[in-house]
Amino acid sequence: MVERNLVSTPGVVSWKFVLYFFMVTSVLFVFPLFSVLQSSDQPRFLDRSSLSLPASQQFIPLESIKPETDSQTDIEPSIKNRSILNDHEEESKDAQETTSQGLQQSTPAECPPNNRTILKVYMYDLPPEFHFELLDWKARGRNGNNVWPNIRVQVPSHPGGLNLQHSIEYWLTLDLLSSEGRSAVRVLNSREADVVFVPFFSSLSYNRFSKVKPRQKKSTNALLQEKLVQFLMKQEEWKRSGGRDHVVPAHHPNSMLSARMKLSPAMFILSDFGRYPPNIANIDKDIIVPYKHVVKSFADDESGFESRPTLLYFQGAIQRKSGGFIRHELFNLLKNEKNVHFSFGTVQRDGIRKATQGMRSSKFCLNIAGDTPSSNRLFDAIASHCVPVIISDDIELPYEDVLDYSKFCIFIRNSDALKKNFLVNYIRGIGKEEWTRMWEKLKEVESFYEFQYPSKEGDAVQMIWQAIARKVPAMRRKLHKTSRFSHHTAPVKLRSVRSRHDFL
Repeated sequence: MVERNLVSTPGVVSWKFVLYFFMVTSVLFVFPLFSVLQSSDQPRFLDRSSLSLPASQQFIPLESIKPETDSQTDIEPSIKNRSILNDHEEESKDAQETTSQGLQQSTPAECPPNNRTILKVYMYDLPPEFHFELLDWKARGRNGNNVWPNIRVQVPSHPGGLNLQHSIEYWLTLDLLSSEGRSAVRVLNSREADVVFVPFFSSLSYNRFSKVKPRQKKSTNALLQEKLVQFLMKQEEWKRSGGRDHVVPAHHPNSMLSARMKLSPAMFILSDFGRYPPNIANIDKDIIVPYKHVVKSFADDESGFESRPTLLYFQGAIQRKSGGFIRHELFNLLKNEKNVHFSFGTVQRDGIRKATQGMRSSKFCLNIAGDTPSSNRLFDAIASHCVPVIISDDIELPYEDVLDYSKFCIFIRNSDALKKNFLVNYIRGIGKEEWTRMWEKLKEVESFYEFQYPSKEGDAVQMIWQAIARKVPAMRRKLHKTSRFSHHTAPVKLRSVRSRHDFL
């Protein structure tokens, strides 16, 4: 028995030791695991005590952040709670009223030049027959091979008249040649450019050379479009982007009729989309720009509500095609209304001078859809500080992504305008205070529609370049997406060719 107990004792001690060891190791294992699980609720690497903002301001609503203005160098403190908003409700209203007098958001025209990205533009050296030769300019120098006129010596004049309405490409080309670099600068290396500008005076070509002359099978305008397409298709710049980064002026609704399908990947500069199917031109890739007004600008306008006796003014073609049928209907509704001028008129027989006088003496000016949704009449009204009344359901307006036209224009639906007495009663219901507010706004924005050379900060030329610049990110996104897999093709071909040679 003694020997048996002695033999069994070491076994008992060993079992207790194992149990004790198991308990200790279990505790040591479970405790760190519990600590880790507890710490997973909040990351320990974020030391909230080191944040300078209180917890209520660590996430600030976008609405409470105000953009920096010229007179504001620091971002204003965000609103902490609703009571502060109530205390400053009147100040907020005043700020909103001040903002409404300018553009609805910080536009390129408002930004100082040093804070704005300059658009880099590569311009093709097209033969003069595509641009200034259409203005009767002749290339000089050895063999007459100068592509561009020396605009520092003499600027080729534009023929004027109604041709001026669609002269946008003329002003843009002059601005690039001047190399002033306000909103756009010409670069000589196309790989450095944001966009490629095609300096074809397409609207002038249509206006002056769209008729077939004797011994011609095609008009000069049609031939130039064919030559342009052939030229572009051969260029490395077009091949590189498929034309997506090209800017093609086509402001006259009938310009580029022969070439628009083949050049549809490009960004068109248009007056409206009235004669374009959406697969050719649309607001996503193209830009709408103003007509050049044909009436003179109203400098030093000190007129007021009482000094403009005519309530509503329209002078122009009454019988129009397509959507312009509404002009004739409105003529029948308004022709006998008091203080309403609605008559036929053209630029012939002193028509521009009469229109200038009529608009300057009127409170409101009608802009009605014609053959297409837009017309130059809107921009004549802006230049005359006559509040535009726009009756054109399908109209697209220049710079509308940064400019709120409801601050200085009246919009009436076509269906409402054709209701008896609706239009004239609506206009008569606008009082002096509201009209004066819109009239003042017209004087603020009129420079956005001024074409001139040399171009000035905030004029139409600069606004157009800025509108093009706002299209560049979306254009680049499409380019990058289309080139995702382009680099896979070439190496495969090289390997296959090399393997065949090796085999031989």
